[in-house]
Amino acid sequence: MSLAARLSRSAPGPGPLHVSDDEATLARFSRDWGGLVHARPGAVVRPSCAADVAAVLAFASDTGTPVALRGTGHSCFGQSLTEGGVVVDLGGLARVHPGTGREVVADAGASWRRVTESALARGLTPAVLPDYLGLSVGGTLSVGGLGGASHRHGAQTDAVVELEVVTGRGEIVRCSPERDRDLFDAVRAGSGQCGVITRATVGLVTAARSARRRKLYYRDVTAFLADQRTVVDEERFDHVEGRVLREEGAWLYRLDATSYYLLPSDVDEDALLADLSFEASLTETAEYSYGDFCDRMADGERLLRDNGEWYRPHPWLTVFLPDAEVADVVGQALDTVDVGDSDTVLLYPLRADRITTPLLRLPTPATAEEPVWLFGLLTVADPHDPIDLARRLERNATLHELVTAAGGTGYPGSALPRGCVDWTRHVGDAGSAWEAARRRYDPAGVLAAAHSW
Repeated sequence: MSLAARLSRSAPGPGPLHVSDDEATLARFSRDWGGLVHARPGAVVRPSCAADVAAVLAFASDTGTPVALRGTGHSCFGQSLTEGGVVVDLGGLARVHPGTGREVVADAGASWRRVTESALARGLTPAVLPDYLGLSVGGTLSVGGLGGASHRHGAQTDAVVELEVVTGRGEIVRCSPERDRDLFDAVRAGSGQCGVITRATVGLVTAARSARRRKLYYRDVTAFLADQRTVVDEERFDHVEGRVLREEGAWLYRLDATSYYLLPSDVDEDALLADLSFEASLTETAEYSYGDFCDRMADGERLLRDNGEWYRPHPWLTVFLPDAEVADVVGQALDTVDVGDSDTVLLYPLRADRITTPLLRLPTPATAEEPVWLFGLLTVADPHDPIDLARRLERNATLHELVTAAGGTGYPGSALPRGCVDWTRHVGDAGSAWEAARRRYDPAGVLAAAHSW
């Protein structure tokens, strides 16, 4: 009997379970955003409620069947895939529920775009959003969720008020800082290895009406890093990101500094840009509605889909670096990278004291004020060149070793060869609590099987 048939018979849930094992569905769920790993599941389940997820996980726990979780499939090295197991397609859980007060309640498969639209209708917004709003709520909360406002507000996981989770044993649990705290801390940035987030209550803040985005350019990396430290320490801007660009064979550095406002008179441009060392002649400034700024990648997504770049392999690597090592490590890393038109290199500071999620591990800063740095190599590869793909993975592994030796840490979901990262070592001091939670909530280990972290 096929896995799909056994699931349908043994785990019916509250109603008919939507189970598929046709060739087209299995092929679609054999690939993720990274495009570097292919794993063919035995069945794909599209739940319509948490009880469906519970039924699947109870079946998996009883039979030892591995389970992979998938929101939009934006993992980079097969973290949302499973060979011969069950993929739980959370796209069927995509509602944003009517909210009250300064909170929003969203199913795990809802996109941050839908969440933001719902919140803005009430004059509110999530404090931190990913650059790409097409990501799912459950996906980013399972790894941490960072963005240009994280220097002020921490990670998306830090704004979570309550979670509905289905454990690896098939139990539905509502957890929060006051209730089942061990599970709450084990699933936020826990890569889905103790339970499946099926619904989240997230705190909101007052939304601005408009946003002014400045692109400030630098030719000198020292000035670029120094100015980022200044604007983050002084909280001059609401949204800060840095990028490294290639121009005529030389590196060019860009600080994206954005202010949110209700009235243009709220923004004191001279004070915000005082004492910064950017190349004034290269500066670009643009005005957005707040909603359009949040969804600023929408046009780029359409272009990448149209020209096919969206569907190419993405051997992405994201790490965190201590301030004292950032210039040296980034310099060594850039010597190994060819940056093309479709590639993005991120480099910007975070405040470690604003990020409190236990499993989102950052380097330990020397002082409370000292930043740590997010460094992301978001490159696109040729799907027809296996030698190049292997070389990029080897480069990622080498850079990860360099980062670790420098006191840095990694961000789950990166394209790293299996075995490159030991999860217990990655979570550091939180490891014993996480191990205890995993033994309690997923004793059969059905959720950990799909993960390289």
